[in-house]
Amino acid sequence: MAHKKGQGATRNGRDSNPQYRGVKVFGGQTVTAGSILVRQVGTTFHPGDNVSIGKDYTLWSRVDGVVKWERRGKRGKRVSVHPAE
Repeated sequence: MAHKKGQGATRNGRDSNPQYRGVKVFGGQTVTAGSILVRQVGTTFHPGDNVSIGKDYTLWSRVDGVVKWERRGKRGKRVSVHPAE
């Protein structure tokens, strides 16, 4: 009988957690300050008014308000949050 495990089993069994990327809030929806709007890799969408960008390119709302998606030139898109009145 072998006194060591086979090499296959000991090197398996690791996997990373899913990233759950994508648009989380769509136009016309209300958000609170600090709400995540988009999780992305790189700047597919750019921050607009009252929106900040995190170090992992996550876009989040700085104020309570309503989300508005806007054009940014021919190809780009940006997301803004207009404060609730």
